[in-house]
Amino acid sequence: MSQVSVPDESARAGVPETPAREGVQEFVYDDAIVRLFMGATLLWGLVAMLVGLLLAVQLAVPQASFSLPWLTFGRLRPLHTNAAIFAFAGNAIFAAIYYSTQRLCRARMFSDVLSRLHFWGWQAVIVSAALTLPMGITQSKEYAELEWPIDLLIAVVWVGFFGVNFFWTLARRRERHLYVAIWFYIATIVTVAMLHVFNNLWVPVGIAELLATGTMPGPEVMLKSYPVYAGVQDAFMQWWYGHNAVAFFLTTPFLGLMYYFLPKAAERPVFSYKLSIVHFWSLVFIYIWAGPHHLHYTALPGWASSLGMLFSLMLWMPSWGGMINGLLTLRGAWHKVTQDPVLKFFVVGITFYGMSTFEGPMLSIKSVNSLSHYTDWTIAHVHSGALGWNGFMTFGMIYWLAPRLFQTRLWSTRLASTHFWVGTIGILLYVISMYTAGITQGLMWRAFDETGRLAYPDFVETVTRLIPFYWIRAAGGALFVAGICMGIVNVLMTWRNRSRPYDRPVHRAPALAREYADRAPTYVPSETVSGLGHKAERFVRADWHRRWERLPARFTMFVVLAVVAASLFEIIPLFLVRSNVPTIMSVQPYTPLELAGRDIYVNEGCYNCHSQMIRPIFAETKRYGEYSKPGEFVYDHPFQWGSRRIGPDLAREGGRQSHLWHVLHFRDPREVNTNSVMPAYPWLLAETVNFEEIQARVDAMAMLGVPYGDAMHNAADLARAQAEKIASEIVEQGGDVGLADKKVVALIAYIQRLGTDLFKAPAADEAAAAGE
Repeated sequence: MSQVSVPDESARAGVPETPAREGVQEFVYDDAIVRLFMGATLLWGLVAMLVGLLLAVQLAVPQASFSLPWLTFGRLRPLHTNAAIFAFAGNAIFAAIYYSTQRLCRARMFSDVLSRLHFWGWQAVIVSAALTLPMGITQSKEYAELEWPIDLLIAVVWVGFFGVNFFWTLARRRERHLYVAIWFYIATIVTVAMLHVFNNLWVPVGIAELLATGTMPGPEVMLKSYPVYAGVQDAFMQWWYGHNAVAFFLTTPFLGLMYYFLPKAAERPVFSYKLSIVHFWSLVFIYIWAGPHHLHYTALPGWASSLGMLFSLMLWMPSWGGMINGLLTLRGAWHKVTQDPVLKFFVVGITFYGMSTFEGPMLSIKSVNSLSHYTDWTIAHVHSGALGWNGFMTFGMIYWLAPRLFQTRLWSTRLASTHFWVGTIGILLYVISMYTAGITQGLMWRAFDETGRLAYPDFVETVTRLIPFYWIRAAGGALFVAGICMGIVNVLMTWRNRSRPYDRPVHRAPALAREYADRAPTYVPSETVSGLGHKAERFVRADWHRRWERLPARFTMFVVLAVVAASLFEIIPLFLVRSNVPTIMSVQPYTPLELAGRDIYVNEGCYNCHSQMIRPIFAETKRYGEYSKPGEFVYDHPFQWGSRRIGPDLAREGGRQSHLWHVLHFRDPREVNTNSVMPAYPWLLAETVNFEEIQARVDAMAMLGVPYGDAMHNAADLARAQAEKIASEIVEQGGDVGLADKKVVALIAYIQRLGTDLFKAPAADEAAAAGE
């Protein structure tokens, strides 16, 4: 296979400041911004994993939330995922891009101001998430939970600061051809921007009310929004976004990181230039189709999930092409892996990438997915990628960067190696225990006894069986946190030994000429990689792609076309073909009180533990009832199908239990089920509902096309009347008085509605019967 070298900047480092010759420009790289992002990576990585460790303990000991609303599993789980993805991995991505882009382009970043605005703007996003998510301010869409003001800030920071800075740096580059790492950075920036914008189209409740009435609503309503999509379409858009957030935020930028930092650390050229071309374009085009495989056997049309499965299976080949290209880059350098902790992290990280990208297509197969979906198997899969691939690639990069950024030796290579082994053992404990737990769950849910009845009819039986695995998971998480602490100590001690002040080497390179005639075959001398000692010269024939590599605007356009074309092939049929969501006449909008209760359900993060989607699988219909139909969700803004079952499915929960049972269940779940791992929600019995603000919620839903009748003008009165009725029934059942204005009543109203519309007579028939 043909090889290509990473453009080497080391030969130009340390040049004294002398007047530039004619046609040669002098410049200094901005490493201060890289140091900032690297420090933020370590800080938020520790925070994210500590929150995850607390959540792991809560699964075994639900009392670990201490009955505090901002410490419950439902509220903290989105904080953990957002911190791990956007704070830890996000800052690592930016550190990698800012460091490598300057070297690969032989140019300082376009604007130091934009670089700093990007850094502080991104930290503001993270802090906003850390404040709002524990308060229950969420959209409830996985990996996109942040509410609309933060969404706007993300768009400004990503596109206005980061995107502009990056692409203007490409325009001012002094290296004509774009190295493979840059290709992946381009795909990341343009695709994440598209995913973020189109998945986060919403109607802000407070803004809608302000425009309609001229009155300023309270902060709870002001920060609330409803997505423009509903039900099936919302689920499709969410997992078009969710799966490709993994693809273009947790995969493509880390592949760019791999293509730059691995050859540098190994002092070897990338194994194959041609393979990198195939790897990049097939990954970019195929990945975007795969999202619907998250919705197998749901109310999503079968053709959409089958298409997602097909492209997920195809995705295995380009993914392993990247893994092979990474590991074979170490040919002739494997002896270094035993001594260099940086290479240890990279090798294991790439191996986890290969494992995850094999397992992902396997889990997309419908028969496998029927067992794995909603179980901890998915949790194991996600964490093997997040901790093994993203985490270890990040730590390998940090250990390589720290001596160069601080211009001194790494404080302790032995401590870095210890970090590697502690982290590896921690990951293995975590994922193996969760794989075991997930398969156990799936098999117990579908098990039948010899009489044809469910072997484990009580859902809590499957939960208690998993408690030992949850403790093993917590132990693995604790080891991973210990490894992060070792890394922070090592980097801090390296920083203490830094040069004061930092040397700022001046680099020289000529500006790009306007006219350029490419050569064929392209000459890539192996001497461009320092320290290799190879004398052979390699030739690479890929002239069509070499042309694109020196035209970044055209290259970016082709990336956009690949992503947009693949997306539209799925999105347009789903949104235009009416038969995808058949109408069910008995399905009506939520009442004002039920709508308020639904928002409480979302705020408390109940969707993190409960699904609302009964699949057409015999074991599920025996356990929960009639399978879910697409038309049941036409008024669900947002959808609440869930992605995990720590508790039972709620799609047919309405009417199964008394109002009083739900009151006791929320006050302390152990009152009605001693083995429950659900946290207590006593504040729901104390906090009051703001009935006057329910009208704003109804008005916003009406703007989205939800057909409200009388509720358009007297939503508060209707909500109070329904609340009084439920509260009086609670008293009749032996419950407390004085609950009519409490949040628990609104939440009960919503839960008692779930799944009941399907079995009602259509509204027209009810009206006719009333007239008779």
